[in-house]
Amino acid sequence: MIPIEIIKKIRKLHIKSGRTVNSMMAGQYRSVFRGSGIEFEEVREYSPGDDVKSIDWKVSARVGRPFIKLYREEREMVVMLLIDMSASANFGTTENTKKDIAAEVSAILSFNAIRNNDKVGAIFFTDQVEKFIPPQKGNSHIWRVIKEIYTFRPQNKKTDLQCAIRYLSQVCRKHTTSFIISDFLAQHYQHLLKISAKKHEFIGVILSDPGDFNLPNYGIVTVEDLETGNRFQLDAANKSNRNFFSQIKRKEYFSSIESLKTSGIDTIQISTADSVTDALIRYFHLREKRIH
Repeated sequence: MIPIEIIKKIRKLHIKSGRTVNSMMAGQYRSVFRGSGIEFEEVREYSPGDDVKSIDWKVSARVGRPFIKLYREEREMVVMLLIDMSASANFGTTENTKKDIAAEVSAILSFNAIRNNDKVGAIFFTDQVEKFIPPQKGNSHIWRVIKEIYTFRPQNKKTDLQCAIRYLSQVCRKHTTSFIISDFLAQHYQHLLKISAKKHEFIGVILSDPGDFNLPNYGIVTVEDLETGNRFQLDAANKSNRNFFSQIKRKEYFSSIESLKTSGIDTIQISTADSVTDALIRYFHLREKRIH
């Protein structure tokens, strides 16, 4: 049985995300994410201003006047959500954890995709693939994805992005637009990501929390790595210690961003203190400007 508070959270996010897509993002997703190609639709008689490269010379020769080929975009895409379910996803010092943000990102992207007749699938991973949800359409499918994010209990705690990327290539032979939703506390994935990006388009959604970078300003604190269980103590009242901790953590964070950019991967940076909607709209705007 799912606890009633989780059901309420799922229902609230389901409704909120649907409204966001219908009101604030209407048309944006479609304009920046294209289908995988074009297919022939029909021929019609040439009109002044038409591109001469589109002339169908065989038809034109047969009927004695110029005709052009018309094509339509293959609109349907497969959108895959690669969702980090490692122990660090449960961390949060605001009213949201990283898992809450991952759920909202997933819900908004899923609604956008399904409103545009695309399929959505998901891969939950830690240092192994924990669950695969095959791509499907429909509002009930979005509900399932959100529900699974909140209710699934992974077996492992650590993070390995390679296993998720490798698994995607195994289960999705055709091109996908894949969002990796993670805090990217992992290593040695860049080479595989760059290779896989020749077939799939990847977008990194980098999750963070203010507590990732800042220690509380009081006394001796115990810092624990949620994924390894390693602990160490710091005197957080000491400003030098706080600054050193912040510098190390920010260096790790920006190193992840740089690794993705070096691999030719777009990034969307979202903190648990941020508006998910605003972050996605900003990315859609930037992508639209780049395309046009």
